[in-house]
Amino acid sequence: MVSRRSLLHLAAASPLLAAAPRRTAVSIRGNQFFINGRVTYKGRSYKGHKIEGLLMNSRMVQGTFDDHNPETAVKWAYPDTKKWDAERNVSEFLAAMPVWRKHGLLSFTVNLQGGSPEGYSKSQPWITSGIAPDGSLRPDCMSRLERILNRADELGMVAIVGYFYFGQDQNVKDEKAIRLAVTNATNWLLDRDYRNVLVEVDNETNVKAYDHEILKPARVHELIDLVKSLNRKGRRLLTGTSYGGNAIPLPNVVKSSDFLLLHGNGVKDPKRIAEMVRQTRAVEGYRPMPVLFNEDDHFDFDKPENNMMSAISEYASWGYFDPGASNYSDGYQCPPVNWGINTDRKKAFFNLLREVTGS
Repeated sequence: MVSRRSLLHLAAASPLLAAAPRRTAVSIRGNQFFINGRVTYKGRSYKGHKIEGLLMNSRMVQGTFDDHNPETAVKWAYPDTKKWDAERNVSEFLAAMPVWRKHGLLSFTVNLQGGSPEGYSKSQPWITSGIAPDGSLRPDCMSRLERILNRADELGMVAIVGYFYFGQDQNVKDEKAIRLAVTNATNWLLDRDYRNVLVEVDNETNVKAYDHEILKPARVHELIDLVKSLNRKGRRLLTGTSYGGNAIPLPNVVKSSDFLLLHGNGVKDPKRIAEMVRQTRAVEGYRPMPVLFNEDDHFDFDKPENNMMSAISEYASWGYFDPGASNYSDGYQCPPVNWGINTDRKKAFFNLLREVTGS
């Protein structure tokens, strides 16, 4: 007979035994998203545009953020305490999630290597990678991610989990470590039975700053296929990769992906957003599958024409990217982040989102 103490020890050691029953499962049928077998935003349309089946989202990549470089970590200090605090960051992230969801946000992007904590940076000396140089996963980062994914599961939200970022991939030593990191991260998600996750192998694969060839456009499909090859009892994760602003996916990625990620950065004319969606659907290898923007730093939410509405007009989901500044009062990208809906720009997005989705 197995003792209660032995069972508790075994549960703690095994993610499969320890994981609570999951509440939220994302799936794809054709070009639509479903949550728990029900099409998203069921029956909803807005100004003649179909909303049902979309996955409206926001770039919140710093949810697990920490800086392992003591020389730069001081840059992210909170104005009230004069210290950076990764635990405060994730706690405030968790507290804000129900408010986002109430406004109709069904999804958000987080990334194991974060994103530029200055919004846009040529040099990135900080070490914000949750992936160690040998391809292992940093326990502190994964603990924060686990709390975020658990809360998303409770709220009926989908997390787009990115693995690599071009400002941090150089901190992983070689291609073997890159492959190991992909395997480790995917197994970590599968072992904990997360069903509310979409995988973004790397953020903006076509950005020239990537150091490793396998993360670049010609070969990134190898990592997409690696994610797809891993499963638990036949269940695998849905996966793809994103491209930089104004770029169209290449055939190798279109053929391997379950969904297609676009970015609207640099696209000032909303008509170009619609054109990008049409061009993406014309790429060799395309079949009915969702197209979604998960990063766009253009707003104009008070105008009838803006990038968000242009994406919706072509039946593509749209993702809000508000870089802001490192002052705890602006944006969602630059630590210390205020994860609330605390600025006029955030309020404009979330109010329009609530109107569009009927939340």
